[in-house]
Amino acid sequence: MKKSYRVKKEKEFQAVFQHKQSCANRRFVVYVLEKPEQKHFRVGISVGKKIGNAVMRNAVKRKIRTSIYQLKESIDPTCDFIIIARPGVDKLTSEEIHSNVTHVLKLAKILK
Repeated sequence: MKKSYRVKKEKEFQAVFQHKQSCANRRFVVYVLEKPEQKHFRVGISVGKKIGNAVMRNAVKRKIRTSIYQLKESIDPTCDFIIIARPGVDKLTSEEIHSNVTHVLKLAKILK
């Protein structure tokens, strides 16, 4: 995924958190910030230290990024959102992560 599709700066993360619009399932929490002037969506991924060591956290992030890349065409382009992984995600397969990400994005009304 290109860098222009990522929320990277702390200030941008805080702007999404300050908006306080969130949805969750058992594996992920999603915070959403609507930005109508934006050309494409941006995503931030957060995987905490409770998930495992750095190798495990990076593997989980890669799986989340892959599932978002697969859903790219159906994601609403006018929003920034942050996906936070909950403990237990490290034990899931790529398919299970994809289905959970799809579910939580539908709950947050980010998918078309």
